[in-house]
Amino acid sequence: MSHDGFLGLAQQHPAHATLGGLVGLLVGDALGVPYEFHSALQLPGRMAIEMQPPAGFPRAHTGVPIGTWSDDGAQALCLLATLIEHGHFSLVDFADRLLRWLDRGYLAVDGRVFDVGIQTADALDNLRDGVSPRESGGAEVMDNGNGSLMRCLPLALLHRGTDLALVHEAHLQSLPTHAHPRSRIACAFYCLVATGYLQGIADPWASADGRLEEVYKAWPDARERNEYFRELDVLRGFPKYDAPRGTGYVLDTIWSVRRALEESTFEDVVRTAILFGNDTDTTACVAGGLAGIRFGPGGIPPRWLEQLRGFDLVEPMISTLLARGQ
Repeated sequence: MSHDGFLGLAQQHPAHATLGGLVGLLVGDALGVPYEFHSALQLPGRMAIEMQPPAGFPRAHTGVPIGTWSDDGAQALCLLATLIEHGHFSLVDFADRLLRWLDRGYLAVDGRVFDVGIQTADALDNLRDGVSPRESGGAEVMDNGNGSLMRCLPLALLHRGTDLALVHEAHLQSLPTHAHPRSRIACAFYCLVATGYLQGIADPWASADGRLEEVYKAWPDARERNEYFRELDVLRGFPKYDAPRGTGYVLDTIWSVRRALEESTFEDVVRTAILFGNDTDTTACVAGGLAGIRFGPGGIPPRWLEQLRGFDLVEPMISTLLARGQ
């Protein structure tokens, strides 16, 4: 593959939904990094949301070059690398890669880790101490940050099996850092939404809701089945009681992204995601992945593709995505 960068890839494969999902995720993440930790009222106007914020804006992570993805993109690439190397999801391998990311900057641009969630850091400390990846993640109701949701899209991008298998893998990939059932079902729901966009379903969100319910109806463990249905009700009820605010709470992220996907271009989707404020890189990352599928790489603004860094890290994985996405 020639080293044309992200823009060259988009020009060669403008309608490739799988590639669009990956690149959209990375672009959304990098675009949101400078605006993180700011409330909606502190952000510049919509048209000023760019990789390079307006002069004078007190951007987050001031030492990080513009166009750099954060922990969201790096962890998603860890998952993608596991899937490519093994041909299926391996929990042990994935957990090992997460530790390599945190400890050595694996798949981080410039090898530098500059952002990590508290829950994720605590869970990876447990892994480092020898705790099983099935037990290392926080399992309390207050442990439902969006740290496993932000990285799970590669499961959907490469999935060719049943909904049950995809839901099971979405649950598993969440366990090393976010083990509560709420986080697990949020990841499963998001992956089903993503496959809905990949399949061209008219309403991927409603479809994912119904498909997830059918999966849980057939879930073999009765205790887990009841638990998942309780949490599915919580997920469904969130927008009835709280407006999307772009926070790090996993359900807020889901519904903030849902609102952003009502926009009609990639650019407007990720800008809307960022304009919720707060956890801007993750909201834009999660929204950008779906928008990249929906609009394809050709729908991502060329100026953002030109500014996105780290192509050398992603290029070895892209040929597999291109081949499997035919």
